Amino acid sequence: MTKHVRQTRAVCLSWPLSLILVALVSLPFLVALSPKPAFALSELKPAADDAAPDAEIPDEPAAPELEEPQIGPDGGLPDPGPVIRAPAEPRDEDPAVTVPAAPDAAAPLPDVLTDVSVLPEPVARMRQLIIEAATTGDPEKLRALLGAGPTATRLSLAGTDDDPVAYLRSLSGDAGGQEILAIMLDILGTGFVHIDPGTPEELYVWPYFTAMPLESLTPPQRVELLRIVTAGDVEDMLGFGSYNFYRLGISPEGEWQFFLAGD
Repeated sequence: MTKHVRQTRAVCLSWPLSLILVALVSLPFLVALSPKPAFALSELKPAADDAAPDAEIPDEPAAPELEEPQIGPDGGLPDPGPVIRAPAEPRDEDPAVTVPAAPDAAAPLPDVLTDVSVLPEPVARMRQLIIEAATTGDPEKLRALLGAGPTATRLSLAGTDDDPVAYLRSLSGDAGGQEILAIMLDILGTGFVHIDPGTPEELYVWPYFTAMPLESLTPPQRVELLRIVTAGDVEDMLGFGSYNFYRLGISPEGEWQFFLAGD
């Protein structure tokens, strides 16, 4: 009887364990088969890209009307508007400033003057003021001598609207402008010529090479020229036909008329 009771206990103890195993195995299938919860109609929302039928779509702004006329007078493209600048009108040369023309080889040679004591007092004074200003090494010292307006010293054959002192610095081979000052001193240290005496174009001009054909220079005069320019420059001038380096002119009234280079 004891043996029968033990077997009965074993069977009774094994049933709950079997039921637990069956429940664990069946649980995932029961969860998967359970119906999904239903949503109330108030919780349903339309898709983001579905537009409401009664929504008003704002009107697109109308394109601006084009101004008339749309074509040019000849049927082509319209004329440029005021944003496009027209080319600047060439400036008339100042009639009060006369630059000596190239010397005529057939004309008599001018008198080469070296004695500054023969200069009229206003001319001698302006020459001395230029020398004193250039000797300082500061181009700004020339500003008061360069003048302004119709009587301003001419620094370019083509004319320039630049500040005169800044323009002189731009001509110099160094940033400080000392080279152009040295050229002034070299030129004013040479002989000079008196051009067109007794006429409105009367001038005192340095150096005298400006008024002379270079082929006519004597050996001492060529040495004097080579103190200003190089031998290669002289050969170029001979091919060109005249002296074309810097020259300086002062009127009998003592106005500094020009300081320029070129033909």
